[in-house]
Amino acid sequence: MKIGYDAKRAFLNTSGLGNYSRNTLNALKKYFPEHDYSLYTPEIKTEMLEEQEKFEIIAPDHSQSGFKKAIWRSVQLSEEIQGHNLDVFHGLSNELPKGIHKTSIPTLVTIHDLIFIRYPQFYKTLDRAIYFRKTKYACNAATRILAISQQTKDDIIDFVDVDPEKIEIIHQAISPLFFENANTGQIKEKYKLPNEFVLAVGTVEERKNQLSIIKALVERNIDMPLVLVGNPTSYCNDIHKYIAEKQLHNRVIFLKNIPEEDLAGIYQLAQLSIYISVFEGFGLPVIESMACGCPVITSNASCLPETAGGAAVLCSPQNIEDLGNKIEKILTDTNFRKELILKGRERANEFQPKKYVEKLISLYAELIK
Repeated sequence: MKIGYDAKRAFLNTSGLGNYSRNTLNALKKYFPEHDYSLYTPEIKTEMLEEQEKFEIIAPDHSQSGFKKAIWRSVQLSEEIQGHNLDVFHGLSNELPKGIHKTSIPTLVTIHDLIFIRYPQFYKTLDRAIYFRKTKYACNAATRILAISQQTKDDIIDFVDVDPEKIEIIHQAISPLFFENANTGQIKEKYKLPNEFVLAVGTVEERKNQLSIIKALVERNIDMPLVLVGNPTSYCNDIHKYIAEKQLHNRVIFLKNIPEEDLAGIYQLAQLSIYISVFEGFGLPVIESMACGCPVITSNASCLPETAGGAAVLCSPQNIEDLGNKIEKILTDTNFRKELILKGRERANEFQPKKYVEKLISLYAELIK
């Protein structure tokens, strides 16, 4: 098969959709090298993919302006790919190029979430309008839709009015780095990490709800530092204000732009990983934590119970008292902690890259038929 991809995120995003795209492409090339993979991107950044030279990469002339590159990806790409003899085209990040429905190429689009519809207060009005237009077009134009969770499938049906039979659920994989032993001593020294700490990974934003973790630690008098790994947003102002009020300057550590190989080591060093987002499309840090042998507390909301698969402790994202009690339970009950770690490792094995791309290749073959 010759498969084309909208690979913008693989080259230009360092987390989230970028990680999903890179993990997918790297695993396809590793486990199914007999196929040809053509990556379409408005801009190329070197060394973003493993063995990048083994992919065919198509991009507009580097001298073009950013606006022209965006037009190339969103509008002109459908016409260009018609001459490339693709068997399938896969939009990896919620989008398909305009006009692709007029071609004869079977298409697949991965829809990660519709959070911008469920929680409009977290997004600018113009951004919401653009996201909805692109998502609706992609869902209508695609031959099939890949939803990364049952929650996302339900939202596509409810908010975009798509036939359920058109949607396939395939849980995304995580990087193989999270299944390997990291050099934890070196990583601890590199980031000046304490001997013991609680960890929360994800963009530091209101929806991710990190302030509730800090409040739970304070109210339960748990004297263990919290490490927040993620890019900051204006929500950090609320966190810093609370830190100042409670004089917690030495108990909350902020890290950002952490490469995956280092993040794996940070998970392995942590006593506990907490991910109590209000709403998610999937929740990768839950599975990454489990693969690294780190016990997890996550939300009982949206897709997160589905992601956890019975291998994490669930908690209401708004219940500070309950969260504090559950943090203390895991930190003090050695047998319970060990049980969670074992369950987590078993659950994480379901998200091995090989298993994911085997399902993906089967779906491509079905589309071609």
